[in-house]
Amino acid sequence: MRMISAVARWTGTIVLWIVVALLLTVTIVPRFLDRVYYEGPPDGNFDGAHFFNPDEGEGEWSGDPTRAAVKGGSRGPGGFLLRWITGADQRPAWPDHVAVAQARPKALPPVKPGEMRATWIGHASVLIETPGLNILTDPIWSDVAGPLGIGPHRVAAPGIAFDDLPRIDLIVVSHNHYDHMDMATLKRLWERDRPVIVTSPGNEEILAAGGVSTETCNHCLRYDALVMVLDWGRSEFIADRLSRDTGLFPRELDVKVTVTRNHHWSSRWGADRNRALWSSFVIDTPSGSVFFAGDTGPGDMRWPDEARRRAAGPIRLAIIPIGAFRFAPGQMWSGSHVGPKHAVEAFERLGATTGLPIHWGTFRLSWEGYDTPPKMLALEAQCAGLPADRFAAHRIGASFMVPAAARSQSDVRGPKPRCDQAAIDALP
Repeated sequence: MRMISAVARWTGTIVLWIVVALLLTVTIVPRFLDRVYYEGPPDGNFDGAHFFNPDEGEGEWSGDPTRAAVKGGSRGPGGFLLRWITGADQRPAWPDHVAVAQARPKALPPVKPGEMRATWIGHASVLIETPGLNILTDPIWSDVAGPLGIGPHRVAAPGIAFDDLPRIDLIVVSHNHYDHMDMATLKRLWERDRPVIVTSPGNEEILAAGGVSTETCNHCLRYDALVMVLDWGRSEFIADRLSRDTGLFPRELDVKVTVTRNHHWSSRWGADRNRALWSSFVIDTPSGSVFFAGDTGPGDMRWPDEARRRAAGPIRLAIIPIGAFRFAPGQMWSGSHVGPKHAVEAFERLGATTGLPIHWGTFRLSWEGYDTPPKMLALEAQCAGLPADRFAAHRIGASFMVPAAARSQSDVRGPKPRCDQAAIDALP
């Protein structure tokens, strides 16, 4: 009897401490995981503590078809995650592995003055080569997009082996989600090449914590290294920090990076939501202007017009996401991600000559089938009357020469549109 009483007391004590630990976890951990990455006065996209999309009200943008579902927990990303974990989502099957023929840029002919070459590395990572300037967008070479090895796994290897990358001069980082800000990759690139990194407020703190120093490099032979932090609408000329060995960067042909608005959100741990800003970019080079959308939902769909006005000339290459837009059957877009229909609209609003669709076929982040985004893009481009080669999917690892910028959309229009809406609606 005495033994039973002692066991009961010990059991009660253990249960009590478990309850206390859980209560402390609920109380302390969210505050611990919350990080103040940026401090500053309130402005048009910052309320003094958190960044926000100025084209939305409280919560999700009112035009988001998942808004009510998110609150109800059934059709939004939260409900999708729960169904995924329980195996009840009935999502289309994805391949476990996709073969990739990796590009070898160092073995290709050097780009000549006025030329531009692009290679889709996978997800939102793109290599853009112009004479004397190599650019990377949201580079990720890690196998898992998440903290501590937890998260979506790659189904396709990077389109360029890391050691086959040419010297990288400029990196743009759109926001701090793990599939876009991969600290392991950024640190390797920083240590190898000391590139200029352009990002938005708050993200520099994460870069510094991950080993990417924001201090000027005083011992670099080619140029000084720097992390540039720019809010929406801000621009900086960066040629002074790039190699002048080739003589390709006289002041009148400087390289300018402009950070522009898109519609998204940020977080590394959940509790630090919107403590750092998300952005898109316009990069003006001697070979023409490049637009990188980063990660974005449709929002008010005015951000492409704003980016077009900030470009020094016609946009030669527009890099636009098309995947991770569906969290339930039939959904065509979400508050955080555009689908192919909005991607085509963004491409047209940008007045771009060539589009490169990204953010599909590398990490599974949503419900739609593996090849639904490129198939739907081809159909939506046809509906818009775009020539098939102007905004079409490219194979991971395929390098292509970007055509010279057209002066007007009339130069790139195709025949009278034919739209197969039934085929679009039938895609999983």
